[in-house]
Amino acid sequence: MDSKIYSISAREILDSRGNPTIETTVMLTSGYRGTASVPSGASVGKYEAVELRDKDENRYNGMGVLAAVANVNAVIAPKLVGSDALDQKKADKIMIALDGTANKSKLGANSIVSVSLAVAAAAASHTKLPLYRYLNGLAGEAALTKIERIPTPLFNIINGGKHGAGNLNFQEFMVIPASNKRFSEALRIGVELYHHLKQILSYRNAIHSVGDEGGFAPNLFTNLEALELLMEAVKATKYHFGTDVFFGMDIAASQFKTPGGYRIKDKPQLLSGRQFIDYLKELNSKYRLLLLEDPLEEDDWVGWATLTREVGKEILVVGDDLLVTNRERLMRAIAEKACNAILLKPNQIGSLTEFLDVVALARKNDIKCVVSHRSGETNDTFIADLAVAVAAEYVKFGAPARGERVAKYNRLLQIEKELSAQ
Repeated sequence: MDSKIYSISAREILDSRGNPTIETTVMLTSGYRGTASVPSGASVGKYEAVELRDKDENRYNGMGVLAAVANVNAVIAPKLVGSDALDQKKADKIMIALDGTANKSKLGANSIVSVSLAVAAAAASHTKLPLYRYLNGLAGEAALTKIERIPTPLFNIINGGKHGAGNLNFQEFMVIPASNKRFSEALRIGVELYHHLKQILSYRNAIHSVGDEGGFAPNLFTNLEALELLMEAVKATKYHFGTDVFFGMDIAASQFKTPGGYRIKDKPQLLSGRQFIDYLKELNSKYRLLLLEDPLEEDDWVGWATLTREVGKEILVVGDDLLVTNRERLMRAIAEKACNAILLKPNQIGSLTEFLDVVALARKNDIKCVVSHRSGETNDTFIADLAVAVAAEYVKFGAPARGERVAKYNRLLQIEKELSAQ
């Protein structure tokens, strides 16, 4: 049957924060189709590919994406209709050339990535392969690892920064099951800790409403107090800290870096880069952190290299805002030894082909891979299949709560069952 693209159509839908986003469906002449929707971040690195918004204040407070939808329907579709959906690289190359900018600011990364992912989803349907198998075949062209396991989940169960109520500086406080556990067991650990934390917050009469990523957004006085609550939750279970479960944080340091230094609740004075590194090292000595994401602001390459040199043998130092799933920035990080892990988000770079190229570069240089959602998500589970396909060490999908997060965890459960049956 013919795998040529018959039609491409986009529309405006809502994400989990109630903001508009774009959803695209690609139909093949064989009758098979694929649909993909695009998430959106609240904490956005300044080097990310551009998300196109209408900025019409009379409509969705300026957050509409009708221009992005029009770019798919009127600009991209005519160029891709008739091309082979099985040639992912060619489709992505056409769209990148159509845009013609370094950061996809003309057509919008949200326009391009919606089509890119939908093309892959349609092709997977056409070949009658599970999406993760089809994507693994694409990734295999870049000599990536075969599928052997489901990635270990990072559960963001306390939301701070731009994801929470604004009273915590650090953006995410994560519990991380040991990587030697099956995904289904790791998920159960995360869920049980989540519910124990809720009980603890309730007992303390602390606010236990949830933030953008499903984690609790309590009214705490310091960032340190959040870590203490996580420890209390672990102690309330049968699991052992440092054996069964570990802690991680997304510091999102660029969000509270001022011209004078880092301003956090835990310290009365502004901290210099060196002082903030020392503070993070103090936290690690007490909590044996497994992971620190964006521990310094996104332009402090010297600071990143210093921190990685001093703690990188024991901590995953993860670049998100630093790297923004960008090949050139990852190459610089490798050369300067600025981090030892990368957060990977398709909409940060804007196409599946470019995403897979970055993963391949990370693999070749022993940079650990964390495939991640965004804080403004949809119910699309493409990212779960993609994480399995590229054999990521970790996935970051938020807390085990809220439908748009749970959909992805449930998809991983489904894939785990399929893999175990083979």
